[in-house]
Amino acid sequence: MSGINLKRLLLSAVAAGFVIWLIEGAGAVMLYMEIMEARLEELGLSMQMSGSVMAITIGVSLITGFSIMFFYAAVRPRFGPGPRTAILVAVVLWLGGYFLSLVGYYLAGIYPSHLLVQWGAVGLVEMMLAALLGGWIYREAPVSGED
Repeated sequence: MSGINLKRLLLSAVAAGFVIWLIEGAGAVMLYMEIMEARLEELGLSMQMSGSVMAITIGVSLITGFSIMFFYAAVRPRFGPGPRTAILVAVVLWLGGYFLSLVGYYLAGIYPSHLLVQWGAVGLVEMMLAALLGGWIYREAPVSGED
């Protein structure tokens, strides 16, 4: 059995993170940005997309991409390479991250439930697409010095 290929892990994590950032941004703009901003305004809060906020969104997307690909690389020897394993990892991480935070938002009454459903659906799609792309890029470390 070969080990985790760090070079491929980082490459796949950056690709996955980019997909997450791109879909999250597009989903927000097309589906729910106005609702989020209006609700935050009702609460006396604002959401300004400054340079530092943009950098944070990129950083969080890259961390999420790395998390997905780390777990994909870790479970790949047990479940096998391919889309099925990538989707499994994405769904499990979505349940442990997105879903739990959405439940928290719902319980706190911060956002309307229809917004949370949209947010969750976009999140699940972005996680699955990111895992599929990253899984397509990732390969185990070569056993005999090949790449």
